Amino acid sequence: MVIDADKCTGCQACVVACQSENNLALNEENRVIERRAKTWIRIERYWEGEWPNAKARFLPVLCQHCGNAPCETVCPVWATYHNPDGLNVQVYNRCIGTRFCANACPYSVRYFNFWEPEWPSPMDRQLNPDVTVRTKGIVEKCTFCIHRINRTKREANRDGRPVADGEVEPACVQACPTTALVFGDLNDSDSKVSELSHSKRAYSLLDSLGTAPAITYLKKVDPSHVDEHEEHGH
Repeated sequence: MVIDADKCTGCQACVVACQSENNLALNEENRVIERRAKTWIRIERYWEGEWPNAKARFLPVLCQHCGNAPCETVCPVWATYHNPDGLNVQVYNRCIGTRFCANACPYSVRYFNFWEPEWPSPMDRQLNPDVTVRTKGIVEKCTFCIHRINRTKREANRDGRPVADGEVEPACVQACPTTALVFGDLNDSDSKVSELSHSKRAYSLLDSLGTAPAITYLKKVDPSHVDEHEEHGH
């Protein structure tokens, strides 16, 4: 996945789409106060400058599906591992709730279920039948909407054709009104996501940790930014 920070407006459409698509439990007021609200993708907001010239910056953060994922090596029951598509996946019925993975994740994108999820009627009727409801006592996180990936692969296989570039869209990508999120196969040199990942604006989150994230970010472009070094003739 590639996330263009220059296009993100912080609208949270991706957050809402993810919550609905993946049957995430409701974040009621008490959950937020207890700092136990769950969002598989969150929008981090930063401020630059001082009033009246302060500028808001937004950064979507979700599971980075790291190539060297710290969460995988600490799990005592192999409930999280890398699949052949390069995704960091979670086997819910194998998880025993140690939370070692959540503590090892430097991006804080894994969430422990302290309670059984509940949806008041009629909200329980809108649950996605393609996604399991996770129970109390296990850890969950972003899957890149793996059910959509698998469904598209099955349909392509049935039709005897390869999966086309851009054919698979996780809910967050589909809901983004500014196309700030792009999903595809990084191993396909002709894919749009591969092209964008080689942009001069490309960088990885917490790159110094060596986790080899599968998500590439594109830096914010600010035409009004003044380089202090250039301004002072250095």
